[in-house]
This record gives sequence, structure tokens and C-alpha cells, in this order.
Amino acid sequence: MDPAGKEKEALQLLAEADRKVRGSQSFFAGLFGGSSRIEEACDIYARAANMFKMAKNWSEAINCLIRAIEIYTDMGRFTIAAKHHISIAEIYETELVDIDKAIAHYEQAADYYKGEESNSSANKCLLKVATYAAQLEQYQKAIEIYEQVWDS
Repeated sequence: MDPAGKEKEALQLLAEADRKVRGSQSFFAGLFGGSSRIEEACDIYARAANMFKMAKNWSEAINCLIRAIEIYTDMGRFTIAAKHHISIAEIYETELVDIDKAIAHYEQAADYYKGEESNSSANKCLLKVATYAAQLEQYQKAIEIYEQVWDS
């Protein structure tokens, strides 16, 4: 399928996810499975993000992932939110080449992983931050992160 077809499919998925979110907010949905609709919406947002990536529409892919992150953090599901932050960071570092934004998303992912006591995953994110900090000549920040990872 061509990029235009992927984008069209992504827009359909996005609309479907938005409908599920709106439908889950009604009173009766809250009584009868509103949270499962919300989880479905998050899955659909992630699928839409992947379609936008295939269409090379990076900003819409990021927007879809941010929507999923907001819902997952509201639900207290920080590990999944962290994974989406990593996906956003990867878009910034490889496609949009905005290292400062990539760093911010890796740092947020590390914070979420630490909160879930997933230190190995947090350290992987922090090492990415330290590497980029060193490349940006922010040596003190890089050193502090390396020491923090070493001590953990």
C-alpha cells in the first residue's frame, strides 16, 4: 500500500480510537466495561501511529502515541507509557533529528520505568540520554548519568 493509503488507514484508526474514548466516558460505559474500551482505544492509537510512521507523517504518529501515553498514565500503566515515550524518542532521533526532544522522551521513559522498579530498562534509557548529552558537549550531565547508572 502506498503512503497515501497508509495515511488514510491511520486516519480511520484514529477516528475509531477517538470514538472509543468518547464512548467510554459515558455513564453507562463506566458501568459496563468502559476501561476495556479505553484499553482498546490505546491499542488503536498505537496502530494508527504505526500507520502514520509508514506514511512518514511523523507529527501525527507522535500525536497518536502521546494520546495513548496520556491514557496509560491516567490508568497507572507506566511501563506501556514508557515504551511509547521510547517510540517517540526514536522518531525524534532518526527521522526528525531533534536530539533535545529525544532526550526529553528518554528521560520521561526512564522516570516511568524507575517508578515501576524496572531499573534495567530505566538505565538503558538513561544511557541513551548520557550518550546524547556527551555528543551535545553536556559533559557534566553525561558524567552524572553514568555515575547514577553505575551506582544502581
